[in-house]
Amino acid sequence: TVVYAALTAARAGMRAAILTRASLDTLPDDQREALAVVASEVEIVAQASSTTTTFTNRDVAGRRIQELHAWAGEIDLNGLPPHWRTARVIHLAPVAQEIDPRSIGRLSPQLMGCTPQGWMREWDRRRFGPIRSTPLRLPPDLIARIDSAVISSEESVAARDVIEEVGRRSLAAITRSQQGAVLIDRGRRTEVRAYVSRTVDTVGAGDVFAAGLFASRADGESVAASARYAAAAAALKVQAVGLRSVPNRDAVEGLIERQSG
Repeated sequence: TVVYAALTAARAGMRAAILTRASLDTLPDDQREALAVVASEVEIVAQASSTTTTFTNRDVAGRRIQELHAWAGEIDLNGLPPHWRTARVIHLAPVAQEIDPRSIGRLSPQLMGCTPQGWMREWDRRRFGPIRSTPLRLPPDLIARIDSAVISSEESVAARDVIEEVGRRSLAAITRSQQGAVLIDRGRRTEVRAYVSRTVDTVGAGDVFAAGLFASRADGESVAASARYAAAAAALKVQAVGLRSVPNRDAVEGLIERQSG
């Protein structure tokens, strides 16, 4: 999530950085090469670990089945460079319970964005294996600080209370793949249409949508304009495989112009 999101922000013209925990030296060569591409555009701070969080994803009858094989451990927010704590945007992007929700109080961005699916995953902490989905439960003080939250329609049922509360007070989005997205903007629901595209690889599309939405809102764009940017960025992402498919601002704005009206 953070790689796709950070590249989206960087290619939209923002300075972007990542704080994570991993064992970078033991990554496979292809992943290290991919990270080298990212590092040319995004600053990366990786806290040391003996391993890297590793999933297997399988589609079974249209449903994604996940297994966890390794967990890098919790990210220590004390390791966040001080000037990052007041960034224009901080995107909380857990994938496997690696961010303690109680530690967020030390952050004070202009916009706090969140893709919370990693707080909804549980597993056997001794043997790893199958991931089970659990309802999203966050401390009320954290929910009150989230300015924008994005989640997929498949995960939205288990996150309903949090998404509705964020949407009642600020902005939440439920992505629906080729059906676009639903925005909840201070309690008002609107549909965001998907842009026409040829789908090759959907990995990272939701992360690109989220980052596009957060970045545009932080730049002062309206909710409607930010949603268009996010949807167009996601549509361009799915047209190719991997990180190079994350679009820049010119490509996104070009798609919006071509398919406007």
